[in-house]
Amino acid sequence: MNLGQFQVLKTQGHARRATLMTDHGPVQTPVFMAVGTKATVKAMTVEELKDCGTQVVLGNTYHLHLRPGEKLIQKLGGLHKFMNWQGPILTDSGGFQVFSLSSLRKMSEEGVEFRSHLDGAKYFISPEKSMEIQMDLGSDIIMAFDECLKYPATDEEIKKSMDLTYRWLVRSQKAMTRTNSLLFGIVQGSLSLEHRKYSLAQVTSVDLPGYALGGLSVGEPIELMHALVKEVAPLMPSHKPRYLMGVGTPLDLILSIDSGIDMFDCVMPTRVARNGTLYTWQGKVSIKRLEYREDPSPLDPECNCYTCTNYSKAYLRHLFLSGEILGSRLNSIHNLHFYMEVMRRARHAIEEGTWETYRDFCLSRFVKKDATT
Repeated sequence: MNLGQFQVLKTQGHARRATLMTDHGPVQTPVFMAVGTKATVKAMTVEELKDCGTQVVLGNTYHLHLRPGEKLIQKLGGLHKFMNWQGPILTDSGGFQVFSLSSLRKMSEEGVEFRSHLDGAKYFISPEKSMEIQMDLGSDIIMAFDECLKYPATDEEIKKSMDLTYRWLVRSQKAMTRTNSLLFGIVQGSLSLEHRKYSLAQVTSVDLPGYALGGLSVGEPIELMHALVKEVAPLMPSHKPRYLMGVGTPLDLILSIDSGIDMFDCVMPTRVARNGTLYTWQGKVSIKRLEYREDPSPLDPECNCYTCTNYSKAYLRHLFLSGEILGSRLNSIHNLHFYMEVMRRARHAIEEGTWETYRDFCLSRFVKKDATT
C-alpha cells in the first residue's frame, strides 16, 4: 500500500473493516487510538501499550507546544523517538484546547491569541503555526486547525464557526509541506444535521487523506450525538477514513462503528481508571465499593490482560483506597486492553460477516450499565 492509501476490505451494513497506510506502518480499522496528551499515555509504558494492542498514539499540539516545545522535540529526533513509540502518531490541531480556554483567549480571522494555563505567558496559534508545530513533531496524521464551538450555540454562531473552520482548513493545507504526514480536515456544525451537511460539503471540497467529525462530546446529550453520527457518518466520503474525535464509552464505539466510523480517540479509559472505574464484559465496575473488599476473583473473568491475569478485585480495591500509584497503572492497563479488545473483536466480526451478532452482544452487555456514562 502507498502512503495515505485507505483500503476498505469488508463492509457489513455501514460498518467497515479497512486499512490505512501511514509513514509508520498500517493502521487496521476500526481503531481506538490511545491519548498521550503530553507525549505519554498516563501511567502506561510503551511496552504496555504494545501489549494492550495499541496501534496509534495521540499527542496534543497545545500541550507539547507549551512544554517542552516542538523545537526541542524536533532537535531530539521527533516525537516518535522522544517518547520511544515507533508506531503511528496522530496530533490534534490545538483547536479543542483553545476552545476550553475561553476565558484566556482572543479569536480573530488570523488565529487565536491565548495565555498559557501554566504560567500566563502569551501565545498565538494560527493555522500555519499549528501545521508548523505538528510537522516539527513529525506526526503521521496531522489535524487541520479548526474552531470547536461550545454547546449549545445559535445558528448564527454555528454558521460563522463553520465558515471560519473552512477558511482555516484551506490555510492549513497550503501550509503543509511535510509529504510523509497525512492531513485530516474536521467537519463542524454542532448538533444540526443541516449545518453538518453544509460543513461536510465545505471540508470535503478540499481533497485530503481523511476527514473527522469534531465538536462532539462537548456536553450535548449523548443520545443526540448518536443520532447525529448515524445520519452524518454514511455521508462522509466512502473511500477515506472517517474519524470521530473525542469519543467515547464502549457503547459509543459500537454504535458509531455501526454508523460507519473508522477511527476513535478518548481520554476516558485511562481517566476513569485513575478514578477507580473499570470497564468489563459484565459492565462497569467501581472498584472502591465495599462488596469487593474480600473478593478474590479477577476483575473480569473474560479478560486476559496483565491485571486480570495476576490480581484480584480485593487487591485492586486496596490499592485504590490506599492511593497507590500501582492501582492507577493496573486499572489503566485493564481499561486500555479492554477497549483494544472491543475493537479487535469488531474488526474480526466484520471480516467474518458476524458484525450484527457482535454488535447486539455488546449492546446487551453495555447498554444498561453504560448508557448513562
